[in-house]
Amino acid sequence: MEKLEKKEISQALIVADNFTDNFAPFTDTKPLALLPIVNVPFLDYAIEFLNFSRIEETFIVVSNGLEQVRSHIEQRLKEYYIWSVKMTITVIGSEGSHSVGDVLRDIDAKGLIRGHFILMTGDTISNVNMIPLLERHKQIAKFDKGACMTVLYMELPPEMRTGDEVTVAVDRLNNRLLTHQRQNPLSRERKFSFGLEYFKLPSGAEIRHDYGDPQIAICSPTVLPLFADNFDFETRDDFIRGLLINEEILDSRIYVAELSAGEYAMKVSNWQKYKMVSNDIIHRWTHPLSPDMGIGRLKLQYNISKNLVYKNKSVQLARSSVLKGSLVIHEASSVGEKSWLSDCVVGKRCRIGNNCKITNSFIFDDVTVEDNCRLDHCVLGQGCIVKKDSTVTGGAVCGDRVILPEKSSIDKLTIQSTAPEFSEPSQKLGKSAFVVLEERETDAQDSDDDDKDITQTTVKRMAPTDYADHESDHSSSSDEEESQRASPVPEDANIFLSEVIDSLKRGFEEKSNPEFLVLEINSSRYAYNMSLSEVNFYVVQAIFHLSPLAEATTSVLAALKQIYSHLGPVLKNYIKGEAAMHDCLKAIQDICQENSNLKPRVSQIVHFFYDEDLLSEEAIVSWHEDLGEDAEWLREGLKKLIVWFQEASSDESSD
Repeated sequence: MEKLEKKEISQALIVADNFTDNFAPFTDTKPLALLPIVNVPFLDYAIEFLNFSRIEETFIVVSNGLEQVRSHIEQRLKEYYIWSVKMTITVIGSEGSHSVGDVLRDIDAKGLIRGHFILMTGDTISNVNMIPLLERHKQIAKFDKGACMTVLYMELPPEMRTGDEVTVAVDRLNNRLLTHQRQNPLSRERKFSFGLEYFKLPSGAEIRHDYGDPQIAICSPTVLPLFADNFDFETRDDFIRGLLINEEILDSRIYVAELSAGEYAMKVSNWQKYKMVSNDIIHRWTHPLSPDMGIGRLKLQYNISKNLVYKNKSVQLARSSVLKGSLVIHEASSVGEKSWLSDCVVGKRCRIGNNCKITNSFIFDDVTVEDNCRLDHCVLGQGCIVKKDSTVTGGAVCGDRVILPEKSSIDKLTIQSTAPEFSEPSQKLGKSAFVVLEERETDAQDSDDDDKDITQTTVKRMAPTDYADHESDHSSSSDEEESQRASPVPEDANIFLSEVIDSLKRGFEEKSNPEFLVLEINSSRYAYNMSLSEVNFYVVQAIFHLSPLAEATTSVLAALKQIYSHLGPVLKNYIKGEAAMHDCLKAIQDICQENSNLKPRVSQIVHFFYDEDLLSEEAIVSWHEDLGEDAEWLREGLKKLIVWFQEASSDESSD
């Protein structure tokens, strides 16, 4: 009878702060948990995730912005969010806490957690059903009294880099964690270093370096006392490392749970991850946490049309405006004449002027973008105003209520509306626009401190090229996976290109067997871990660095024919398939743009590659249609060739 009376209430603990400045200046005035992603605050996703898992009591711990979080929860209760029926939420202030360890020691002192609980951060997005995982953890704890934590990992595709990867060793006989090493997101090394302890692992051990860490864990009641007794445990990584080193002394063990296929969990630790996870939400990898489902409420927010365009019914669009795929526009927003939007998120009551182009950008509520503006890979905070003829690119971040003057050009900068402390005159762009000077990022290799918490290492701002775009429409074949170009480390790319140039130069001068040249290039490819797409790109570029083509002035086509007469088999070995043709065209575009002798002859060069069956008509036309405004010279240069293709097609159809 006593066992029947003791029903354990399922509990969860959300740490609402991430204790970094990766999302400054927004987190200077509000907790990270209230920052919106796809027009919904992080905190709403976290609570909905716990509600799916039937958590009955949730504690939200806030060290900065306590009243803001309380007001947010109270407002959600008034709006009758779904979780309010069966879940009790308590917001707790933890002023003075500077790490997860401080928070957990504070919670332990308050005595709020009474049993097993789920520990997560406020910036984690997940659709995992935790019920079976929680039950499995409890079963393990019955047989192993020292089982203190089960950590969740998500398997990542081979080409995907998130900045939250870990290398672990797991005993597959019981899924016990044996070693844990976080991969450094800034490291330029393409190899892993394994200590001697890896070679002493039991025969049932498995080493995995393809796990992403969403910072979700199922904790036993012993976790909080362990944090309380060890003040050097500042982060969860410190906790895991400390227990693995002192496993026998502390008599505590950690277990691993891998997410099943179709389950999603990702921590948003920087702007690049913000872009990646936003893309996943829009593409419905987080279902049912998708824009059209109404997170936490049974109210339709968007109508979804083809190409994943989510649009609130109150949005006003000019007749000549263009909306392309992966786009979300919230209520009461408007888009002006001849404006073009693609791969971006627009909040409530935003005003987009005429003749604007907005791509890969995130626009919060009440933003105004005046006429003739170009936004690409940027973030605009609530109430921002971008005056006409302005450009914001390169991962730039504009905080709340920033007003950019006319004809502003912002690239790779962080802007806030108020003057920073000890600001200089050069930092002022306008009355409500000040540049935030950023500390120079230090290469992780320059540090010898092995105990440094790599999760706190500053990573790049939102990048124009998503090196981890696992949303590619390519099939899963190995060659096509390789063709997704991952941003190479510049040093490796330059060395690889120089080696390809040397190989082709020597092969051309000595008339070497082209098959041997292919073997040399492939050897360099594996040495520098270059993707197939990168090899295609650099092989084509290397051709144009050879004499006599590099020295040609007027006889460019004759020089190209001379080189191709011997190196043609090398090009044909790599330029095979539609993806490779696109790599080839991109290389031609880049090399011609840099070379004044080649630029006016780009049409002849493309036509030559077409005549040699390296490029197809469909690939050239498709590439030409996708050229941006910055390639107007190329569009004009290929105009006659495209017209020739069209006339030839019409003649064939008439026959």
